[in-house]
Amino acid sequence: MADDNRPSKLTLILGGARSGKSTFAEKLASRTGERVVYIATAQALDGEMAQRIAAHQQKRPQSWQTLEIPFNVGQQLLHKPPQTDVIVLDCLTLLVSNALLAAAPDVDQPDERAAQAQVTSEIEALEAAMQSIPADWIVVSNEVGMGLVPPYPLGRIYRDLLGWANQRLARRAEQVIFMLAGLPLRLKPDLEA
Repeated sequence: MADDNRPSKLTLILGGARSGKSTFAEKLASRTGERVVYIATAQALDGEMAQRIAAHQQKRPQSWQTLEIPFNVGQQLLHKPPQTDVIVLDCLTLLVSNALLAAAPDVDQPDERAAQAQVTSEIEALEAAMQSIPADWIVVSNEVGMGLVPPYPLGRIYRDLLGWANQRLARRAEQVIFMLAGLPLRLKPDLEA
């Protein structure tokens, strides 16, 4: 059970698509605490995504509380803090995407400053919630900077903003794990730059 006087602890889990990030995060959450709040940032904007969301929902234990929050995660949690041992945020990748698209709806001519301001606000509020809510936080995010440079401006802005958000949370995290082919590789605290 969470001690309301203890500081929160952050574990950041990074990796590529289908690397086992969510599965690892869920196993870690199950071992970390009894009361788990699962924050899902995905939106069912098409049939395929709705099927993915349903599959993820079925995998999670019934005892976990699921909050569907695609925007303003930090603000909503600060407004109504959950009583919990563990908070799983799955995933930062979609949270940044949601914030970017809200700030830059013109995908052909995105406003980079507005997008950066929106994502910065989202991350700052998330960090404030982490500071305020005494729980073990597990944040899942994709590492998108290891592939090709996106051929369009919105894709490049997204890659840069997600990379920045990942770096910011990695600096704050007590533990950073990189998932590769379902295998966890510990990046922090063992190896620090």
